[in-house]
Amino acid sequence: MPTQTTAPHAHASTLYLSAPEAVELVRRKGLAACLGGIADCITEDFLRWEQFDKSARVASYSRDGAIELMPIADDATYTFKYVNGHPRNTQLGLSTVMAFGVLADVATGAPQLLSELTLTTAMRTAAMSAVAAKALARPDSRVMAIIGNGAQSEFQALAFQHLLGITEVRLYDTDPAATAKLQANLHTSGLVVTVCASTAEAVRGADIVTTITADKARATIITAEMVEPGMHINAVGGDCPGKTELQAEVLTRGRVFVEYPPQTRIEGEIQQMPADFVVTELWQVLVGRQPGRRSDAEVTVFDSVGFALEDFSALRFMRAAALELGVGERIQLIPELADPKDLFGTLRQTTAPAMRLQAVA
Repeated sequence: MPTQTTAPHAHASTLYLSAPEAVELVRRKGLAACLGGIADCITEDFLRWEQFDKSARVASYSRDGAIELMPIADDATYTFKYVNGHPRNTQLGLSTVMAFGVLADVATGAPQLLSELTLTTAMRTAAMSAVAAKALARPDSRVMAIIGNGAQSEFQALAFQHLLGITEVRLYDTDPAATAKLQANLHTSGLVVTVCASTAEAVRGADIVTTITADKARATIITAEMVEPGMHINAVGGDCPGKTELQAEVLTRGRVFVEYPPQTRIEGEIQQMPADFVVTELWQVLVGRQPGRRSDAEVTVFDSVGFALEDFSALRFMRAAALELGVGERIQLIPELADPKDLFGTLRQTTAPAMRLQAVA
């Protein structure tokens, strides 16, 4: 007989992982271990792609940015992420990307985890890039160019160092202060760091090119003449309608791989292309149904917009790590009811119960 995970009428609390607690978790486990752990979870979940109830994210677009909800579920676990993207936020002292998420039990609907996802999204995006590059880049890749040196750039550099063996990063950003920040943060990483004067200089001779710019515009960061035989392009910055980084001709120079076509055709680099433009879904490469890189000279493009399954993977990793380390707090997100049918009864109490927070055992 299967073990019942939730007893009838049990009062379940929700594990809350705040931003400071997520920082503590990463410091204690180590960033390399977290990047590797999330990458492993992403790979495991992509290998069972067909078991998930999937949909494109629900987005609300405004002049200055976007706010999105990203839901997904299998037969046991449901997750969603709330995330924004507002490139002008840094002028207000706010992050361009801010996020939180929930992991819930499908059998009962009970929320098991409420977590920050701003730091975690940066890790999962870098981990996803590394998972794709393992399948698509040349195995001997050692030099990576990073175009766009903002908040996620360190995570990209370190994920490719620890998970793919990259030894040198070449940096360029239109904002010299962003590059100086990235260079300083990578000072003790062991990576050879080269600051470049232009995108063209940065990508010249690079095995892997990561574009991760923030501006909400149809930009041309990489042009066709910059693309060299055997190059893998990790296009991360384009993630909403009207925002691209690659010249359209770049997409015809090699094979394009995507996460979830219904979402990528709206938000990714391929929004520039006809609706019948041929792409390969990455999960099919990982399970062996489609080939990845077919030759050392082939050009590959990962048109990454970020998909809910990656957040599912990241949330389950963070929950397991939090329980392992005893990080986080228990909160009463859902009312405790002596009689589950009498919600109104909570209003008859003379004094509202105080919120109780306690360390995770």
